[in-house]
Amino acid sequence: MGILDKIGLKKIKDGLTKTRNNLLDKITNLFSSTKVIDDNFFSELEEILITADVGVNMTMEIISRLKERLKSERINDVSEVNLILKDELEKILKSIDNQTSHDPFYIPSDKKPFVIMIVGVNGVGKTTTIGKLAYNYKIRGKKVLIGAADTFRAAANEQLEIWAKRAGVDIIQQQKGSDPGAVAFDTLKSAIARNIDVVLIDTAGRLHTKSNLMEELKKVKRVMQKVIPDAPHEIWLVLDATTGQNAIQQARQFTQSIGVTGLIITKLDGTAKGGVLFAIVNELKIPVKFIGVGEDIDDLQPFDPSAFVDAIFEK
Repeated sequence: MGILDKIGLKKIKDGLTKTRNNLLDKITNLFSSTKVIDDNFFSELEEILITADVGVNMTMEIISRLKERLKSERINDVSEVNLILKDELEKILKSIDNQTSHDPFYIPSDKKPFVIMIVGVNGVGKTTTIGKLAYNYKIRGKKVLIGAADTFRAAANEQLEIWAKRAGVDIIQQQKGSDPGAVAFDTLKSAIARNIDVVLIDTAGRLHTKSNLMEELKKVKRVMQKVIPDAPHEIWLVLDATTGQNAIQQARQFTQSIGVTGLIITKLDGTAKGGVLFAIVNELKIPVKFIGVGEDIDDLQPFDPSAFVDAIFEK
């Protein structure tokens, strides 16, 4: 079963209940009421996918692939269309970074400490995600250190401190309004001195000063490179699934500015439009590392394309 155990699969299925009810029920109804696979059938399927936030471009591509497969494989049976649709959706998710064999917790042996910079706008669940990541690395036997470089919000540091305690890891922080770069610098220095395996750097999601957020993040990145020249080794962007297509706009901006290497999609349990994940992957060509399917500390699950599609299509 790879990196997902049975508990993890159950959490993903439970977390995607709203999306499954929205998407699968409509698809099932369409397939059961369809006698002939014609333009009307494809038009209805198109509408179902778009309303699940799969996105217009992604939907058109899926419909096009579906038509090609049906033609080349000479399929006229509606019951077989469901399997092909499922297969095509899985292919889209697997097309990025060959994730089938990729463990998001993997750390190269020559990168110690392994530095992960976590970015995203306020409200996406960034702080909570960092706490959950810390917990996951800790239970895998890694020494973890968190750097609280979102110094513009006192509440962020307080929340991060609570999560760090829950995860059983240490945290480096300074007073509200301190220079974020200085916090990142101190965190990396401390990580080297303490033989830390994984460093998680929290960052601001909005600034209360005149400086631009993206410029501030670039600066934090530069300061880290004074301590570890190739840091950060990963830049993970946290996106809120409930914001739908807006998440794609955010992702574009962060990717262009600081070079995002992986995505974490949160709050999938809170939306009926989990189809946005297909649009995000297709648009950005960036691998999804984790998905958030609940509030509990173990509700951040490694992303597995097959498990995700199964969770949508299985009652």
